[in-house]
Amino acid sequence: MKLSGTRPVSYLYTYACHEDEAELCALELRTLLGAEAQDGWLESPADVDPSRSPFVKQRVDVLCEADSLQALGELAGTLELDGGSFKVVFVKAGHYAAYEDQRAMERELGARIRGRADMRQPDWLLGFACNGEGRWVLGPCRQNEAVWLKHSRKPHNYSTALSTRVARAVANLAVPQPAGIRAVDPCCGIGTVLVEALSMGIDIVGSDINPLAVRGARANLAHFGLPDVVRVADIGDVSGRYDAAVLDLPYNLCSVISPEEQLRLLGNVRRLAERAVIVSTEPVETLVGQAGFAVLERCVVRKGSFSRHIVICR
Repeated sequence: MKLSGTRPVSYLYTYACHEDEAELCALELRTLLGAEAQDGWLESPADVDPSRSPFVKQRVDVLCEADSLQALGELAGTLELDGGSFKVVFVKAGHYAAYEDQRAMERELGARIRGRADMRQPDWLLGFACNGEGRWVLGPCRQNEAVWLKHSRKPHNYSTALSTRVARAVANLAVPQPAGIRAVDPCCGIGTVLVEALSMGIDIVGSDINPLAVRGARANLAHFGLPDVVRVADIGDVSGRYDAAVLDLPYNLCSVISPEEQLRLLGNVRRLAERAVIVSTEPVETLVGQAGFAVLERCVVRKGSFSRHIVICR
């Protein structure tokens, strides 16, 4: 069995999240991968870069599967590494083992693979796991590069702005499959969602009625080498048609926004896009319906006594 050029039969993903973001994590994984999260892992036919999600830890491209570790070792011996070195790592996915047992299993599998082991800089990182039902899998393992972490160190920030994790998940909810999709964030603030979306290759533009916010968004985008895709504009003056939109409604912390103004914002989002992700500090399903949207899914993200309601609608 070859390694390079072989199409995986499936992909096994592991993930982790704080309990306050558990609902968002499950919704994002379901939207991105089309599968329900298990206890820290899931398996899916979807080929998604693990660095897309702020919750995914690693991905194993399943090339070998067997009903026992010994049988998996026999299959591992058929892998052709094209002369490359390798390292074998145990991936926690349903079946848990003590540290010593993990290392012993790694050595057992590694001894069956034809090639040169390299624990520091291998050409191939191979992950293996047991899903807890006795099914063992093995294949190339890709780690999440956590690129969003550096985005939290942007030059301009608001205390009420979305965290980079939540912003990245929101962008994924809005545009789970970026190819050929155009998106808009018509109340983009300092561009937290724009930074995450653009860093994932999503075609998105933004605007905000506040010139100071737009100035901050431009500085943040430039800081990370991303294009200037923002302009000063009221949402009612934004034209065009998009495949998806993100609307982070004002939080009523510094100034009060009336239900009528919220409905105006939602109505304009409905004018701009078929699909939208709405973020608010209170339930907005009634207003979303009045704006002409139907709610597809929803979740709540908590931070202490502060909650954000996230709704996917179309």
